[in-house]
Amino acid sequence: MAAAAATAASLFRVVIRRETTTSPLAGKKHRSSVRIPRFAVSVDRPPAPTSAVTTSPEKTNPVVKREEEGERAVDAKVKEEEEESKNRSVFSGMKRFLEESKVIIDEEKENGGGGAPRWFSPPDTVDCSGSWQMEDPPVLLYLPGIDGVGLGLTLHHQKLGRIFDISCMHIPVADRTPFTDLMKIVESRVKSEHQRSPRKPIYLVGESLGACLALAVAARNPDIDLVLILANPATSFSRSQLQLLIPLMEVLPDPLSLGLPELQSLMPGDSERMELGNLLKGLPLQNTTKELMEDFINFSPSLPALADILPKETLLWKLKLLRSASAYANSRLHAVKAQTLILSSEKDELLPSKEEGERLRKLLANSELRKFADSGHFLFLQEGNIDLVTVIKGTSFYRRGKKHDYVSDYIPPTPTEFKEVLESYRLLNILTSPVMLSTLEDGTIVKGLAGLPSEGPVIYVGYHMLLGIELGPLVSRILTERDILVRGIAHPLMFRRNDAGLLPDLASFDSFRVMGAVPVAATNLFKLLSSKSHILLYPGGMREALHRKGEEYKLFWPEQSEFVRMAARFGAKIVPFGTVGEDDLAEVVLDYDDLVNIPLFKSLIEKLTAESIPLRTDATGEVANQQVHMPAFLPKVPGRFYYYFGKPIETEGRRHVLKDREKSNELYLQVKSEVEKCLAYLKEKRESDPYRNIVPRLLYKAEHGFDAEVPTFEI
Repeated sequence: MAAAAATAASLFRVVIRRETTTSPLAGKKHRSSVRIPRFAVSVDRPPAPTSAVTTSPEKTNPVVKREEEGERAVDAKVKEEEEESKNRSVFSGMKRFLEESKVIIDEEKENGGGGAPRWFSPPDTVDCSGSWQMEDPPVLLYLPGIDGVGLGLTLHHQKLGRIFDISCMHIPVADRTPFTDLMKIVESRVKSEHQRSPRKPIYLVGESLGACLALAVAARNPDIDLVLILANPATSFSRSQLQLLIPLMEVLPDPLSLGLPELQSLMPGDSERMELGNLLKGLPLQNTTKELMEDFINFSPSLPALADILPKETLLWKLKLLRSASAYANSRLHAVKAQTLILSSEKDELLPSKEEGERLRKLLANSELRKFADSGHFLFLQEGNIDLVTVIKGTSFYRRGKKHDYVSDYIPPTPTEFKEVLESYRLLNILTSPVMLSTLEDGTIVKGLAGLPSEGPVIYVGYHMLLGIELGPLVSRILTERDILVRGIAHPLMFRRNDAGLLPDLASFDSFRVMGAVPVAATNLFKLLSSKSHILLYPGGMREALHRKGEEYKLFWPEQSEFVRMAARFGAKIVPFGTVGEDDLAEVVLDYDDLVNIPLFKSLIEKLTAESIPLRTDATGEVANQQVHMPAFLPKVPGRFYYYFGKPIETEGRRHVLKDREKSNELYLQVKSEVEKCLAYLKEKRESDPYRNIVPRLLYKAEHGFDAEVPTFEI
């Protein structure tokens, strides 16, 4: 009895867990190829040419104006996205789910019981207000949890509907179809979709019970291309408190059906809610407490729908269904070959999902795990804790073919996603006050990024500072000021591993993938150039980012001209650039040469390197030194970051570089020389910057405002 009461209490606590809010995008939807919001990409719609920039800091600076306008544009897009959520309560996710579920269940009652399990397309994915929709999207089948309604993704329908063809499974309240028959219903739909589009993957998104269905179907159909997204799988049912409810509910007289009406009777009616609302307005409560109480009052009328969704007989059946589903799925995990994404809530009070996620990641060969520290069991109904589309993008799980294509399957960041990334670099931007310089076509050096080409393809080639710390300010400023999304060529360890262990979890790099990072490969560079992208390339790679003591601003490029012939083939512009400032932020005190002589650290370096995907195995010289390690460094009083983009180098009309190795090498050495000149220029000019140290910069901001642009050296 105590166990049943505790579990019921846990269920109620899960339902009313406090949440933050987020919102879907706004706009109008139409069928076409992918079209990206104006702010987020430059490839298809380059920004209008900018005016020339004055170099005098005392005069009105159009660069600062452009940057401020760019930031305001981002803020406007975010506000537009948040417009629908401004009146939402902390319970709005569950409230919306219950209200929409009640409509379906009431219709079933009117029709005499609801019939057999069936599929439906959510109406808000058909008539949603999206501004674009993916052409020929893959099918996504949603498999519900213990509720069976099929509306578990209600907060995500609009965004998912732009990139998927969604169908949801509905299991009527009175239905008593056994697990194996439910599995056959899903399997039949999967086979039908596969026959219709054999080259496209089929997505199975399942929660708890639905996750078991997805695993079972995948185990029985290893030759069908399935992508599984499993939220808090019920494969852990045998280790949960829920199983204790089964024998108790079989002998006790209707405990939950009695409990819900009693709970309902304690809820305030319309007049009481108005009186309580007026009373709360006069109480000296903290805003958070007052909001929570107000939200609960507004949410309470939706609670009776719980009794309609899970009356005692149905709940008992569903618990038994969970038991058989868990046993069936667990017995066949070895046969699951499908690409799988496991989503685990660390505060799940119904199932031990945190531990189960780790277990499944080890058992399923082709799987990845993402954890959500502040989420409960109903993961998809907790606004602000998860955006399923962002998770899919960040894990590179979205694809329309056999494999994920980092160019054709890429979906640029939404305004909200970009702002979250921008916020993650806010402190670094404050500490380093980056100075951006670029070169116009006539060779004039200007403050700001007016010299960057508007139209692609463009390859930005430069120096990698310690730990790649220059990346955040560089990518975010180009996107904010020039409306250009730069696609970074990144090390493979950000995308996959030989083994899990000491390296940072792959989730650490999700934001990089959302912002367009692609693993280094000749095919990816070819595809990016052919799509006229703006590409960020560091020939020195890891060797520069993990350089030794005294090697600041030294280039470690391969001997071969790796990228110039590819650039010439597409007539791409090459923009050499330099970045300076790492030595004003930190000092390396223990580098690779020191660490490798310490037995403990040598062993760690070997393990880290073994976990990572090997790169440049056929290279010679220092660039071939790809040992993965973390140099020890001491922080300094923050200085300033400086970026200088040199004059773009044209490759249009230089196709002879493709065949003439000597000409190709000459162009390669020219680019390298220009990068070295950019570094030398910045190192010299920063000596005359009166605001190089953070103290005078803070004093300047204190006098002119925190958002004021801090001047720098004369150009």
